[in-house]
Amino acid sequence: MEGLSSSEAKDLLEKYGYNELKETKKKSVVVKFLEQFRDIPVLILIVALVISALLGETIDAIAIGIIVILNATLGFVQEYRAERALEALKKMAAPKARVYRDGELIEIEARGIVVGDIVALEAGNVIPADVEVIESFRLQVDEAPLTGESAPVNKGAGEKAFMGCTITNGRAKGKVIAIGMSTEFGKIAELVQSTEGAKTPLQMQLDRFGKQLAYAIVGIIAIVFFAGVLRSIEPFDMFFIAITLAVAAIPEGLPAVVTITLAIGVQQMAKRNALVRRLKAVETLGSVDVICTDKTGTLTKNEMTVKKIYANSSVFEVEGTGYSTEGMILKDGEEAEGLEKLFEIAVLCNDANLNDKVIGDPTEGALLVAAAKYGVDFKSLREKSPRDYEISFDSLRKRMSTVHRDMVCVKGAPEIILSLCNRLLEDGEVREINEDDRKRILEINESFAKNALRVLAFAYKPRDELKSMNDEEIERDLIFTGLMGMIDPPREGVKDAVERCKNAGIRPIMITGDHLLTASAIAKEVGILGKDNTAVEGFANDAERVSVYARVKPEHKLNIVDALRKKGHVVAMTGDGVNDAPALKNADIGIAMGITGTDVAKEASDMILQDDNFATIVNAVEHGRGIYDNIKKAVRYLLSCNVGEVLIIFLAIIAGLELPLLAIQILWMNLVTDGLPAIAMSMDGIAKDVMNREPRKQKEGIITRAMIFDIGWISVLETIATLSVFLIVNGSEGIVYARTCAFLTLILVQLCVALSVRYDEHYAFEREYIPTRIMALAFFSSLLLALMVIYVPFLSPIFGTEPLGINDMAIVFLTALLAFGAIELRKVIFRKRKKGSQKGC
Repeated sequence: MEGLSSSEAKDLLEKYGYNELKETKKKSVVVKFLEQFRDIPVLILIVALVISALLGETIDAIAIGIIVILNATLGFVQEYRAERALEALKKMAAPKARVYRDGELIEIEARGIVVGDIVALEAGNVIPADVEVIESFRLQVDEAPLTGESAPVNKGAGEKAFMGCTITNGRAKGKVIAIGMSTEFGKIAELVQSTEGAKTPLQMQLDRFGKQLAYAIVGIIAIVFFAGVLRSIEPFDMFFIAITLAVAAIPEGLPAVVTITLAIGVQQMAKRNALVRRLKAVETLGSVDVICTDKTGTLTKNEMTVKKIYANSSVFEVEGTGYSTEGMILKDGEEAEGLEKLFEIAVLCNDANLNDKVIGDPTEGALLVAAAKYGVDFKSLREKSPRDYEISFDSLRKRMSTVHRDMVCVKGAPEIILSLCNRLLEDGEVREINEDDRKRILEINESFAKNALRVLAFAYKPRDELKSMNDEEIERDLIFTGLMGMIDPPREGVKDAVERCKNAGIRPIMITGDHLLTASAIAKEVGILGKDNTAVEGFANDAERVSVYARVKPEHKLNIVDALRKKGHVVAMTGDGVNDAPALKNADIGIAMGITGTDVAKEASDMILQDDNFATIVNAVEHGRGIYDNIKKAVRYLLSCNVGEVLIIFLAIIAGLELPLLAIQILWMNLVTDGLPAIAMSMDGIAKDVMNREPRKQKEGIITRAMIFDIGWISVLETIATLSVFLIVNGSEGIVYARTCAFLTLILVQLCVALSVRYDEHYAFEREYIPTRIMALAFFSSLLLALMVIYVPFLSPIFGTEPLGINDMAIVFLTALLAFGAIELRKVIFRKRKKGSQKGC
């Protein structure tokens, strides 16, 4: 199959463009910036700005305007970065397609397909463009995306198959007749445009909390307002204070911080080969306590190498590893003979290709490599014996059959193939197979499996023995030819990853279609199977003890997920095939393979492993926990700051004191101390002990009792520190000077809080937990901005501040330091509680 030449494809691409659907017009940068002004807290500030201007309070109006614009700019930058990060992830998840170019079958991005391309399609593929089928083997297509009909449709040569539909069975080759917006799918593109992404459970939880907080704050503000009026404070001043309290109390920056934390987190995960498709998966990763993983390619390298062959009543050794064709096949040290028929079956009943690398299934690729070592020219053999018919492999049948000019070829699981055979090929002669033969073959199969070899059996029969072309007739009365045992060694780092899982309270479970002995050998080697758990064949309901499921059928994965979830476990499940999709959807986190995974499996998943590596799942769990930690830090920090500000003003009003902080000062404080440190927290590193903790309970809210205690403790300390300095200084200096001291004290304490809340248990300046460069930059930038409004001459009148003397500056810094020590004191209590609970255990 020649297909287009590279130059023809390039010309057609330039002429007709990419094979992609046009997206609905995106919002412009200007519109996105203006949308920052539609939030209720910002609208309240704009109302305050207008009222200030109308009443002639020009300086206050200008100051509010500047802060509103700065706040909008900060929010816009955060959202823009998050959007760009998520768009980059979408590009990384772009679908691939296999096409013939320059006579070779290659894989390209589906958007690079052009009219006239010949595409190869197989079960699990989503059709990348409208095609005319030119070659079909039992092809069935799910056209539900176009027609709504759930029953698969049979497709033969000359029929059309449409973009966006799924191949459910068989395989085919098709010629592209339409791309992009010219396809049937493209004609309804306006109807299939993706809507805005749904919020994650965490975001919805925080939205609900924000509304509840808003109601509580409205009540406090009403009390503060009327208390101030009763104290003969000007109603306008109290109105302005009340508005400022509303904005200060509601953590309007929190949604943006959560979004940017999630976006940056998933971008970092993508760099480590874990591509998150749904943001909710990031939250769930921290709660996962069971990982159900495939063996081949995930725990192992998926670099199959045939190491042993059984044929003609003899065992042969195969030299070499990987996909290098160098090496020999030996029997007792001598070059092997009499394996022609075995390799003829292995080459013909095979969909892989071998160029510089294997294209297709690695197991089938290993068979081609072994054939090449024996001297078989697989290309010429296939040309002489073209395929007339096939019965595709699936995990339920555990075999594949092809019909050629002269014979039928079959390969599959040894026990299945052996049950279909009534004859045996031995030294070129065909004879009846007896029970001793069957016993001997199964013993060899078992010995191979015990050495962690994956074993395939091969059989055939002459074409002229076929009475009819139906599946049952094709696969009956076969001639057993031999076994091939392939090694697929564990990936580097998998054993360590399994150990990290166990330390993190996560139980790894292996699920495979391989022989029980093969699966058990690998599971023991990587540390999954031990004395306290067991291995079973098929499905067993003992979800708490089984760590290896071998010879599984498609429905077993779904049964395993259901059994584990009924026991209260949070389950991550891997999969790559069409039949894995239900289990992937039903798991708490469905994880598809990026290399070997079908389009259907990827579409059903929450996350894609770009390297198909188990260690990447463990890294993703670590990142998921780290991301959730960072969000939790930001929530605790922002709420403690906001509650502290409300408490200071509330107590001052109730106690009949002068206001220790002006509205404009609180607004600036929120911009300076809420903005930069919170963003720095979103980019904080992962705690070194994050994988030494038990998984987080899935139903546990982000606002826990411990966090409420922390927020209360911190806000009370902020209040004590700020009011203490204000009262000390106010007795000897003027009100403006005292407010300046209170203003700087609160900012310093809040910045200290930013350093402290990064870790529950570890002190802020422990060697391994010192602030990151970004956090240090945020700390000093915020401090500099605070000092600017005190010491820059044209800013101090606007913000109602005065330059502070050295002695008072020392009081402010000493008070903040004492408050910082008191805030850190809570970690001593935390450590004592933890030690007490460990002794109790």
